[in-house]
Amino acid sequence: MIINQANIDFLNTAYRANFQRALGGVAPMWGRFATEVPSSTSKNVYAWLGQFPKLREWIGDRVIQSLRADGYEISNKPFESTVSVPRPAIEDDQWNVYGPLMEAMGSSAGYFNDEELFALLNAGFATKCFDGQYFFDTDHPVGMPGEEVTVSNFGGGSGPAWFLLDLSRSLKPLILQTRKKPEFVSKVDARSSDQVFMRNEYTYGVDLRAGFGYGFWQLAYASRQTINSTNVQAAYTAMTQLKSNEGRLLGVKPQVMACGPSTYFAARALIEAQVIDATSNTLYKLVEIVNVPWLD
Repeated sequence: MIINQANIDFLNTAYRANFQRALGGVAPMWGRFATEVPSSTSKNVYAWLGQFPKLREWIGDRVIQSLRADGYEISNKPFESTVSVPRPAIEDDQWNVYGPLMEAMGSSAGYFNDEELFALLNAGFATKCFDGQYFFDTDHPVGMPGEEVTVSNFGGGSGPAWFLLDLSRSLKPLILQTRKKPEFVSKVDARSSDQVFMRNEYTYGVDLRAGFGYGFWQLAYASRQTINSTNVQAAYTAMTQLKSNEGRLLGVKPQVMACGPSTYFAARALIEAQVIDATSNTLYKLVEIVNVPWLD
């Protein structure tokens, strides 16, 4: 292929098509577990986290729910991936060999949110959320000032983690903050770019800006205990008994048990069996089991 701007523009279009085809072919999992919040600044402040609004009989003046002064912040960070195509490969009409590389970059961009959000869920044992405690902790403060008690959403243990999640609310346990969606970019001036002059190659890449954080800790419960009837029942019951700062039940009801590959089959054996040891299984179909590759 002759190296001129028209042919370089053609390559840019072809590689972009490779990228977009792969990006569009990805079926990410994060949409069930995270709420996407558009962002137009460097960070968003979630001062309202921790509030579960409830209607009350209107007697006298409205009761205004005060926002936290130390709102939970999620900063947007830049992310990128860059690959190169040697100029001789283009001159020798081998440019199409690099099409799968552009597709791989598109697939990687498509799964990026899954990787980051489920890594954040895994990190919840040592990463703080809006109340200043670790997302999964044994001493979340709940109650009015001066009357707080501590509540746990962590079942303890030291094995592989599994998670019970209430995904029915508008705000999910995780937050994806989108500042800039994945964009295919290139530096492909036919002859005058620094990369071509110095390294005899053309560069292509993807970049985006996003932030990842926690929603309500009340909608997620983690355990590292063995998956058995006693431990799952304890986790499920603990979630359904959670109350607001005003002392009312939140109505939390887990629908999903998220597991990594190492615990998936143990979860299925417990939840999807109608009979265990010749006895009717009271946990049969209690929740949906979801196998998440990024949770191991």
